[in-house]
Amino acid sequence: MEDFILKEIDRIGQMLMGIARKLGLLRDETPNYSLTEVREEFAQANLPFDLETVLQQENPVLYLVENAKISDQGLETFIDILFHSDMDEDRKKALLQDALTYLDGKGFFSFRLHSLMTD
Repeated sequence: MEDFILKEIDRIGQMLMGIARKLGLLRDETPNYSLTEVREEFAQANLPFDLETVLQQENPVLYLVENAKISDQGLETFIDILFHSDMDEDRKKALLQDALTYLDGKGFFSFRLHSLMTD
């Protein structure tokens, strides 16, 4: 059973990486896309969580970790995708800070997310 859960966690991370690629996040240029495009990509990918439900949570990072069982790399990709969207700047910064607090607390240092703090 544990192997199945780990495979599912990896699958979520792979799905998020695919979405990031489609949105242009993994190219050398700075991506520019709308939150509507992110919603559409998430819906097409059949992720085991709904973006709207996640964003409505008081603590979306904790929700993803506890309910969607997202991996550290998956969380990193999720936040990176949202950070490069047209989401409200204050909301993006709050999500980024929550993710960094969680990941740093686990000992998972994300150079990618920390670099976003300086932008």
